Amino acid sequence: MVTKNVEKALNEQIKKEEHSSRIYLAMASWCERNGYPGASDFLYAQTEEERMHMLKLVHYLNDRGGNVVVDKLDAPAAKYKSLLDVFQQVLHHEEFISASINELYAICVKEKDFTTGNYLQWYINEQIEEESTVRSILDQINLAGTEKGGLFHIDKELASAAKAKGAAPAATAGPAA
Repeated sequence: MVTKNVEKALNEQIKKEEHSSRIYLAMASWCERNGYPGASDFLYAQTEEERMHMLKLVHYLNDRGGNVVVDKLDAPAAKYKSLLDVFQQVLHHEEFISASINELYAICVKEKDFTTGNYLQWYINEQIEEESTVRSILDQINLAGTEKGGLFHIDKELASAAKAKGAAPAATAGPAA
């Protein structure tokens, strides 16, 4: 059984993970409309990944006897200046999520909920990977600058990364049968 403080913190993290999914959905849509199909596919895959992160926490909290609260969310931004702007915002958001998970872990330690603290180790490791991936993408975008050929190449790399994650291309993803 989780304490009320841990339950409250888990519910806040659930909300943040759900909002992350919506942020990446808005970014994916912007990329799709602005000629970056590879970045769009990558961000649609991120949308699904963040939803999975949220659902893992929902199931965990339910399994531990807590009460999940599904709360309202603010609409994410829908306009971006450039592909660089999109991924700068992705990094900023991933750093925010990392700090949030670290705070959640600290609450677990304070509450002596070592089971939940141990469960969160997966999220801590995931955030290290997420931030590293985005920093690498930003490095590539910064190397390309505003050169269309370089951005085209980066977009193709992002399409490959999305396929490696198992994401269906946005332009060909149809309704499930």
